[in-house]
Amino acid sequence: MIAGLTYLGVIHTAISLVALATGFISLIRYREISYNNQVGKIYVITTILTCLTGFGIYQHGGFGKPHVLGIITLLVIGLALFASKKSKPLGGASPFIAIVSFSMTFFFHLVPGFTESFTRLPLSAPLASGPDDPIVKTSVGISFVLFLIGSVLQVISLKKKNH
Repeated sequence: MIAGLTYLGVIHTAISLVALATGFISLIRYREISYNNQVGKIYVITTILTCLTGFGIYQHGGFGKPHVLGIITLLVIGLALFASKKSKPLGGASPFIAIVSFSMTFFFHLVPGFTESFTRLPLSAPLASGPDDPIVKTSVGISFVLFLIGSVLQVISLKKKNH
């Protein structure tokens, strides 16, 4: 174990940090996450790997909320990839569904990111006692509001671009 993490946990964390970094870079640089550029492709692949490696982590017992979030993330990223096809399989809504879905998966990364970081760090005295700690809930809540604002701005920008 390294800092309370199993070896799989260390690998999972490293992959998720790459996903978070590339997602953040993509949102700043392109104002969206898209599978149509290299940064977006790295984000999607590392997000999928983060979910898959997360399924093998059972620090808090058996199958739980983090595993459900992993399944939901995979479904949403699948929807985003499907909607982002050039053939626009969901009609005129395709680009809007894709852009919001990719952003949603970035928000999904933040939920366990805040929970695990705040309940483990600093090593000597973690900031939070558990997932229900106010600092975790507040951080996730603020992130959700930022996701909503960002999604609205992305949709407005996409509408302007299409007209």
